[in-house]
Amino acid sequence: MLGEGILKGLAETAKNFAGSFVSEERLTTVEYPEQRLPQIENTRDFPFLVYDGDDAMAGLRCVSCQICEKECPPKCIYITKSADKKPDYVGKAQFYPTRFDIDVSVCMSCQICVEVCPFEAIKMDTEFELSTEDRFGGLILDRHKLAKSNEYYHQIHPTEAAEVDARLAEEKAKVEAKAKAAAEAAAAKAAADAAAKGTADATAKAAESAAKSAEGQA
Repeated sequence: MLGEGILKGLAETAKNFAGSFVSEERLTTVEYPEQRLPQIENTRDFPFLVYDGDDAMAGLRCVSCQICEKECPPKCIYITKSADKKPDYVGKAQFYPTRFDIDVSVCMSCQICVEVCPFEAIKMDTEFELSTEDRFGGLILDRHKLAKSNEYYHQIHPTEAAEVDARLAEEKAKVEAKAKAAAEAAAAKAAADAAAKGTADATAKAAESAAKSAEGQA
């Protein structure tokens, strides 16, 4: 029937309109900004950088690999790599960004930067109130404004953050176990070398003593 879809849509609208007077579940709007709807966990607006610990700049997970900068479709990420390195969450020396800017006036919230990041360093925020009088400089967020703690990440994306922490903890445990095994192997080798050297020294001394004894008998 021609127009059947339009009629169904109008009927649903009328149903919600009438029901909103008797049921709060039918209320589809709130008096923003006094009232705000809670953000669902899968909400994504603009990226932010995750850091661990209390120091945002020292704890940034980003190692300045620049993959997100290269893969960003609108090219709104700008990164400058450091000349020196700092230890990451497993203690491995890594580069870090001396500059990490995102132009949110260009960002399309596609989340590709999150998907390609191998270090779980960049995630999508739920913050959307970013209006400013400065339409150019005010919408370019630097690493200080982008940096947010792992605790904040757990608040807005608890399920995803728990999975990430579990994966990072597993990787850290593997690295620590490998380092421990290497240290034990090195210690065992050193002990074996010492024992072999001691045996060789004892053999040499016995031979020397036997030679002296033979000379005395002669």
